Amino acid sequence: MRILAIHAHPDDIEFLMGGTLALLAPAHELTLATFTNGDCGSATHTREEIGRIRPAEAAAAAAMLGARYVCLMQHDLELEFRDGLRRETAELLRRTAPDVVMTASPQDYMADHEMASALVRDACFNAPVPLYDTRRPDAAPPLAKVPCLLYADPIELTDHLGRPVEPMFAVDVSAAMETKTALLACHASQREWLRKHHGIDAYIETMKQWSAARGARIGTAYAEGFRQHLGHSFPRDNVLAALLGDKVRKLWP
Repeated sequence: MRILAIHAHPDDIEFLMGGTLALLAPAHELTLATFTNGDCGSATHTREEIGRIRPAEAAAAAAMLGARYVCLMQHDLELEFRDGLRRETAELLRRTAPDVVMTASPQDYMADHEMASALVRDACFNAPVPLYDTRRPDAAPPLAKVPCLLYADPIELTDHLGRPVEPMFAVDVSAAMETKTALLACHASQREWLRKHHGIDAYIETMKQWSAARGARIGTAYAEGFRQHLGHSFPRDNVLAALLGDKVRKLWP
C-alpha cells in the first residue's frame, strides 16, 4: 500500500505521526512531504541557510524509514489557499498515487498547519478528477480514486483556542517510540529555535509528553491520534485498523 504523509514544515510529521509511520514502514511504500523548507525556523542561521538545513534533516528522517522525502519549497508563514499551490498539491498526489494520505489537523495553533490541511483535503478530491489540469507539461495522470484521508493530532492536542481535540481513534505506538525519538532527533536545528521562540527546551521530551497523554487515553504508554475525513466521496473504512490491527483503538463515533 502507498502512504503519503504531508504536513506544513520539516519535523511536523515526526512529532505527530512518526510512531504510526514507523509501524507501517516495513510493509508499505512511504512518501514524506512538507510544504515548506522551514526557512523561518532559526534564530541564528540566515533564511537561506536554514532553508537548506531543514529539508536535509527531513530527508535523513525519511531515510530512516526507507521512505522518500519531497519538499514543495514554499516559505514558512506564507502558505495560502491559492490556485497555483492547489494544483501543485494535486500534482504531488498524482505522482505518489497514495492509497492513504495523512496530514495536518484542520484545527491547529498556526495558520500554516491549517492551510496545509485545507490544501491536502482539496487535492485528495481534485486529483482523481480527469479534467482537473495541474498545468504541468509533464503532468502525472489522475488518481484512480479518492484516497483515504486522515488528520493527525494538532500540536499540544488542542485547537487554536486551547480546546482539546478528540481523536476518532488512536494508534498504540509504544513499540515504535525508540524509532519516533530517533526520527525527531534528526531535526537537530530545531531544539535551540523552539527553546528561544516557544519556550520549549526539552524538544524530544515534549513530544513524549504529548504521546504519553494520548496513550493514557487508550491505556497504553504512548499513542498518536487521528481523525478520518468522512465527507462525500471519501473512503469510510478504517484503513489503519486494517493495516495495524489491535494497535488501533476506536474512540468515536
